[in-house]
Amino acid sequence: MSRWLFYVFLLTIVGCTDSKEQNNPDNETANEPFASTYQPAPSGSWVVRDAHILTGTGSELHDADLWVKDGKIQAIGKDLTVDDGTLEIDGRGRWLTPGLIDVHSHLGVYPAPETPAHADGNEMTSPVTPDVWAEHSIWPQDPQFDLARAGGVTTLQILPGSANLFGGRGVTVKNVPSLTVQGMKFPGAPYSLKMACGENPKRVYGSRKQPPSTAMGNMAGYRKAWIDAKEYQQKWKKYREAVAKGDKEAEPPKRDLAMETLVGVLEGKILVHNHCYRADEMKQMIDLAKEFGYKITAFHHAVEAYKAAPMLAKEGICAAVWADWWGFKQEAFDMVRENLAMVDAAGACGVIHSDDPVGVQHLNQEIAKAMAAGRKMGLHITKAHAIQWATLFPAKALGIDKVTGSLEVGKNADVVLWDGDPFSVYTHAEKVWIDGVLQYQRGDKPRSDFYLGLKDVSEALQ
Repeated sequence: MSRWLFYVFLLTIVGCTDSKEQNNPDNETANEPFASTYQPAPSGSWVVRDAHILTGTGSELHDADLWVKDGKIQAIGKDLTVDDGTLEIDGRGRWLTPGLIDVHSHLGVYPAPETPAHADGNEMTSPVTPDVWAEHSIWPQDPQFDLARAGGVTTLQILPGSANLFGGRGVTVKNVPSLTVQGMKFPGAPYSLKMACGENPKRVYGSRKQPPSTAMGNMAGYRKAWIDAKEYQQKWKKYREAVAKGDKEAEPPKRDLAMETLVGVLEGKILVHNHCYRADEMKQMIDLAKEFGYKITAFHHAVEAYKAAPMLAKEGICAAVWADWWGFKQEAFDMVRENLAMVDAAGACGVIHSDDPVGVQHLNQEIAKAMAAGRKMGLHITKAHAIQWATLFPAKALGIDKVTGSLEVGKNADVVLWDGDPFSVYTHAEKVWIDGVLQYQRGDKPRSDFYLGLKDVSEALQ
C-alpha cells in the first residue's frame, strides 16, 4: 500500500469513529451539550446575629446566628464563634429562611415586555414535542427574574407550556443575573419532562381537527409515544450489547431527540412534572406510568389533590398547587383553599407554586394563605413546617434537596433575610443571598436598563 493510500485509509477509519462517537448519546458532550457554566463569585465570610430562623427542616430558632463561609452554611445556633474578619450582620427583629423555590415558572420563556416575538413557551406544532428544551427559549435578561429575586426566590424550574401532551424538557436555574442561560443553570440538577393532561391538549389540537380532541385521545397519544420510546431504548440496548461483545461493525441507531428525552425518563434520569387538575386523571396518569415503568415526580396545578391525597402519599408524588386560584375553566372548578394543607396532612409532599410572573413575587404570602386555610379547618400547622412548602419540598421535587432548600451545615447558602415575619403581607425581603453572594438588597438601584423611564424605579423592586 502506498503512503498516500495508507493516509486515506487512516482518515476514513478516524472519520467513521468520530461520526459514531458524535452520534452516541452516551458521549458526554452529546449527553450534556449545553452544560452549566454557573460559577458563584467569592462570598467571603459573614454571619447574621440574633435572628428568628426558620430552618426549612421544621425547626424554628429564636435569637440565633447563621454563619456562612465560601458559599456554604458553616454553622447555625446561638452565640456562634466565627473566623476573625467575618462580616457581622444585625438580625435583631428580622427573620431568616432558606431561599424560596418556585417549581413552576415560565420566566424567560414568556418574558416581559410581553410581545408575540418573545412568546416562546409553547411549541404548538405537534402534541408530542419532548425534543424541545425550555432552556433554548429562555431570555436571561427578562426583568421578571429581578422581581422574583426581590421576593426571596433563589431557584426556579422553567417549564414549557401545557398545550402539548409532552411539552418538552424543563430546566432548573439559579435566579442570578447572567447573559446566558448556561450561566444560570443549577449545576447537577436533573432535567424534567413537562407533560399535560386534561383540557389544554385536546382544546389546542381538537380545534384543528387533529388528535387529540378527547380525553381518550390524550391517553392514546401518551401510550403511542411511550411505545416508541421503549422500542428506541431496545435498539440502543442491542447496540451497546454488541459493542460490549467486541462487535466493531455494530452501527448505532440514528439519534432521536424526542425519544432521548423519553428514554431519559424511563431510565430515571429525567423527572416527570405533570400538569393535571383532576383526581381521576391523576390516577389515569399513575396507571400509565406503571404500564411503561416510569415514575411521576409531581402533579402541577393539582386543584383536586385533596381528593387524591392518600394516593399521592402512597405513590410518593408531590402536588404543586396554588393557595386560592381556581375556577377559570371546568377542570379547575373543584378546588378548596384547604387543598395544600389536606395534602400535607395526608403525608404527601405538598408544594406551593406560582405559574405566574406576579405570583412568584410573593410566594411567602401564598404559603401564609394556605397555612391559614389549614388552621381554620383545625389542622395544627406551624410556620416552621409551612415554610417547607416553598423551600425543602420543592427542592426534593427538583432533585436538588441535598444541596439547597434548607438551612443546614454544608448546604449552599441560599438565604433570605426578611424585615419581619415572612407570613405577613407587610414584610419584605431585605437581603437575598445565593451561594452566599448577596444578589439583592432592598433599596439598591436596579441593574437592568429595562427599568429606565419608570416613574419610581426603586418601587419596582420592592
